[in-house]
Amino acid sequence: MKTIGLIGGLSWESSLEYYRLLNEGVKQKLGGLHSAQCLMYSVDFGPIEELMRQGNWQQIDKLLVEAALHLKRGGADFILIGSNTMHKSFDSIAEKTGMSLIHIADAAAREIKDRKIKKVGLLGTKFAMEGDFYRNRLKEEHGIEVIIPEESAREMINTIIFQELCAGILSQDSKEKFLAIINRLLLQGAEGIVLGCTEIPLLIKQADVEAPVFDTMGLHAAAAVEYAIG
Repeated sequence: MKTIGLIGGLSWESSLEYYRLLNEGVKQKLGGLHSAQCLMYSVDFGPIEELMRQGNWQQIDKLLVEAALHLKRGGADFILIGSNTMHKSFDSIAEKTGMSLIHIADAAAREIKDRKIKKVGLLGTKFAMEGDFYRNRLKEEHGIEVIIPEESAREMINTIIFQELCAGILSQDSKEKFLAIINRLLLQGAEGIVLGCTEIPLLIKQADVEAPVFDTMGLHAAAAVEYAIG
């Protein structure tokens, strides 16, 4: 089994779920008392969130590369970035560490294509929804068209993610707001919804939405388990 290296703490609420999913995935495939052979380097998210608001992605790259190097020195065979938004640093980490990484959008795209879906709605932080690093990955690498909510909805989603979900607060009112946004995306032609933030699956489940929902955290963890076991 390959050793999984997870950059966590982005936020720790979702890192907790990653750890559970990785271990459950290995147990499901190998049975018995098997569990994931993994390392986690959990960063302090407070300074990183501040750097995001400042637009200082160069410093974020530096911090995440350092985290990945800790995992490399610890014996990780490959790296997961436990956050959709932080995949903005994917290329920097790969280049500066020489490590293999599994891209969360690639894991999602495989499932989207298996479902024969060509157009999806994307929910996430405003950095993921508005930036090109995530949408272009789906479009250019996988031929999947991406639509995003209107600006006011993007601001609302971003606020809920950082002020509530990253703090472990799950509100029924916020859930209803998310579902209303999802319904508008479906009316605009989305055939499925990508939960492009690893905290959103804590609030929104497939049972809440009639259309296919793609839990990027779950798909990312499953891809890591598959790669680790080989």
